Amino acid sequence: MSNNLHQAGVKLLKQLSRHADVVMDAYLAGSVSESTHDVAVIEKLKKSGILWRPEPDEELRLKRSVRALLEEALSDERNRQIDSNVGSAFSTIKTLADHYKEARHNIDYSAAEAYLADLSEHVYSFTDSLRYSIRVLWSRINNEFGYVGSINAKIRENELAQSQVSELLNGLEMFQFSELSEIAGDIRELRRLLVTNLQETLSQCTQEVSAVQGRLLELLGRFRQIQGRTRLLKGFLLHTDLHPDYQPENHVGHKHVPRLFNCAEAIIKPASVDVHNSQHELTLLDTVSKIKAISRDLLPSKVREHNVETTMTAVEDFDIPDNPLKLAVDEYFCEVIDSGLRQSALEYLQANKLEWESENWLYQVIGGYEGLPDEHKAYFELEPIGEPDPVYNGNFMIHDVELWLA
Repeated sequence: MSNNLHQAGVKLLKQLSRHADVVMDAYLAGSVSESTHDVAVIEKLKKSGILWRPEPDEELRLKRSVRALLEEALSDERNRQIDSNVGSAFSTIKTLADHYKEARHNIDYSAAEAYLADLSEHVYSFTDSLRYSIRVLWSRINNEFGYVGSINAKIRENELAQSQVSELLNGLEMFQFSELSEIAGDIRELRRLLVTNLQETLSQCTQEVSAVQGRLLELLGRFRQIQGRTRLLKGFLLHTDLHPDYQPENHVGHKHVPRLFNCAEAIIKPASVDVHNSQHELTLLDTVSKIKAISRDLLPSKVREHNVETTMTAVEDFDIPDNPLKLAVDEYFCEVIDSGLRQSALEYLQANKLEWESENWLYQVIGGYEGLPDEHKAYFELEPIGEPDPVYNGNFMIHDVELWLA
């Protein structure tokens, strides 16, 4: 059986090599005419299943499998087909797994090995096809659908790719790994194929397909923005063609400039009074004198005639209780002065078993240090202990502070 397959494969590859010009003409042109090539060569390719005729009156075309082989080998950017039929692959894998388990149960080792080899081929073929489909999608995205020339065509290609991604994600949801785990049971070979390899590959591919979907949406938004601007420009050109005597108005002379034209920054910069200009001295003095003067002649008559009697009474004494947290921070500063040693704020908090939250305590210590007068602050040194933020540049995460005498 394997010997016959080997001979048939060698024969097919030799025909592809011998008649490569005919095959590439059919690949590039989409079809091949019998009149432009040798009839015997065409017949050989037809019998080998390389060329086929869809309808009696149609020209010869390449088989889909041969075209797919050339598209993958040549990395042809026109290749836009992906295999999103996941359901049939899932059913085939489950069927072959059941065949293998039955043959193993019946102690038919030759049949079990054949089914296991077939199952391995289907699993690896499915995962390779899935990775290939994702590579095709990424190549189309990175090329920005460069195989079509217009924006409308790019939008249609983007929508086609989005539908293929949606079908692919819906198909991947059909894989129930709990069911595959039950099918594999305690058989090591099946668990390696159906649980370990397949689950790891599908998880990676699902994440990558989700990233592809987000990139497609972003690209579609940019295409629609370009399309809108193009339509606006075409509309303006059509308007100028229909109205040759059209002249733009002087929008700068209007009181309210349209937002479309009001995009530039102001030419006149903000001005300020020049107090050093001696020519404006009298004007400035007059302005200042009017600001300071309280002219009662400008007040209404009712306000001037109204006399308000005020009575001065003794101010009642009242005390504002000190904040306990502030008092604890003051004791911490006094402890540093008495010991003369470098002390950590959190260690002091834990050693004295204070009830304050560590974050509130650190805020109060830093605030107490910053609130000291300059002559008192000169006696202390405060050093924050932390590390730079791993995500945002310029942020320093403080975990603790240390205070000592300068």
